[in-house]
Amino acid sequence: MQQSLEHIKKLVQAIHPLTETEWLGLERIWTLVNYKRKEVLTRAGDKEKYLYFVLEGVQRVVYYDEKGREATIVFTYPYSFGGVLDALMQQTPSAYFYETLTPSSFLRAPFSELENLMHSYPNINTMIRKGITAALSGVLERLTELQCFSSEEKFRKLMQRSPHILQMIPHKYLANYLGIDPSNFSKLINSVRI
Repeated sequence: MQQSLEHIKKLVQAIHPLTETEWLGLERIWTLVNYKRKEVLTRAGDKEKYLYFVLEGVQRVVYYDEKGREATIVFTYPYSFGGVLDALMQQTPSAYFYETLTPSSFLRAPFSELENLMHSYPNINTMIRKGITAALSGVLERLTELQCFSSEEKFRKLMQRSPHILQMIPHKYLANYLGIDPSNFSKLINSVRI
């Protein structure tokens, strides 16, 4: 458990440094949890109860419309925070599912305890705000790519940002994430030089 907490500490300190007292408060709220492949951690319509920190595995936040079409919004993998952040921070029903794509291990913190720490320690509140702002920036960048870029440009941008992702995530999910037909995605893999 202590080694897993060191991964969180490294990420937290990179976002916004905490004092030792603040870190000790934050480290005590995490518990280790494990899930199998294709398990749903958060369902659309439910409140997000936890902030997750990914230790092993790959997960995705996905939206399903009334016709059953899906849109992969984001992937999470070691060592990043996970969950449906808007539903977590607003404590409103989620519009999305958070599911494992592979067997996954997490450290998980209840929102109620995280919120208490945010009220007690301004630096923890600042760290959370900075982390969420960075996540929002990534979402806005991705939205621009989806609306303005060609399939090849979206693929190239993904490979520049996360070249390791081709080995981690099944291609059908990557194609969905980019809004590209799976057969066209296969052609891009074979034809685009990065």
